[in-house]
Amino acid sequence: MDSSIPVFEPASPQADAIYHLFLWVILISGVIFLIVGGLIVVAIYRFRARENETPQAVYGDDRREMRWLVGPTIVVLWLVAISAKFVLTYNAVPKVDPPGDTVADLVVTGHQWWWEVHYVGASVIGANEVHIPTNKRLRVKVSSADVIHCFWVPQLARKIDVIPGRDNYIWLEAHKPGAYQGRCAEYCGTQHAWMNFKVYAHAADDYERWLTQQKEVPSSPPSTHELAVAGKAFFLTATCIECHTIEGTPAHATIGPNLTHFELRKEIGGGRIANSPESLALWLKNPQALKPGCKMPNFKLTGRQIDQLVAYLYPENSK
Repeated sequence: MDSSIPVFEPASPQADAIYHLFLWVILISGVIFLIVGGLIVVAIYRFRARENETPQAVYGDDRREMRWLVGPTIVVLWLVAISAKFVLTYNAVPKVDPPGDTVADLVVTGHQWWWEVHYVGASVIGANEVHIPTNKRLRVKVSSADVIHCFWVPQLARKIDVIPGRDNYIWLEAHKPGAYQGRCAEYCGTQHAWMNFKVYAHAADDYERWLTQQKEVPSSPPSTHELAVAGKAFFLTATCIECHTIEGTPAHATIGPNLTHFELRKEIGGGRIANSPESLALWLKNPQALKPGCKMPNFKLTGRQIDQLVAYLYPENSK
């Protein structure tokens, strides 16, 4: 998947509209700057002070005042019109029957400091990764579990505030497959800088394969892999079960990220480090060393316990 797409290159109708609105504002502002700057230069050159000469004052010229008023008024109305068109076109206002029903393809919830992603209708819940099919407009509901956050994928959509007690909506769409960087754009606490996520846009067939894979209930580790079996037993009897979910097990807590198919994710800790067995071992050893202030404390796990959990959470290594 291409992750080298320039960050300022719009990759959706929404981002394209924002980009062109920005260009119009820059163009209009540039023309105004040139006109005003040019008039200042002309005034300095033609009407510079001369010895013993008093400049002529003009009072009460209504016609001149009206001419100067017309131009700025037209410019302001133009900017209002193109901005209003964008807002009315791309605001994800619910249009449902009966009124009051909520309809969304994805539900994204901001936590300090990670993102929970619920794929409505598929019973799939992930963390810090949003997977979407290309060329399909999806309606995303954003909400907060704690403080104010802000959901922003510069190449795909406008920013939308994520506010406690209020559900906001935004459209999300991508023209082509790729990995698009997303960020929290509202300071939300100690680890705001590491509250990142990525939107992965797949071709339709690839997305369906990914979704099917995510729906599968993870199988238990084979009895021949004692380390992974011990890891599952430890996960289900230690504090892990109080915060996390793994489908097919008694673990169904929602305080921390859902760990079902954790091994398939690209990053750990909201983009803090790349996902790998070695990175997970480093995280389990002391989460606070990698992400100070995160909700997961240092449980002072032994090396053996860390090896067991890593073996369990990476089933490919257990085969």
